[in-house]
Amino acid sequence: MKKTNIALATAVSGLIALAGTVASTSAVAAEEKEKCYGVAKAGKNDCATKTSSCAGTSKTDGQKDAFMMVPKGLCDRLSGGSTEG
Repeated sequence: MKKTNIALATAVSGLIALAGTVASTSAVAAEEKEKCYGVAKAGKNDCATKTSSCAGTSKTDGQKDAFMMVPKGLCDRLSGGSTEG
């Protein structure tokens, strides 16, 4: 085999392996998130609240009904964070 063919085959194999790793990591990361209420800065919430209909519309820092998606287990360690809205 020519050196260019070997290099090309190696590069393609690496890209395929990387794509598989990213896909499996993304799936795991998506499953390991939870809603954390009371920690979003004003205008940085992830979804609608009881008082607004869109993401990014919380009025105050730490608004109790506004949440952000955080890695599972982190919310309990954040000041003011709660997994219940």
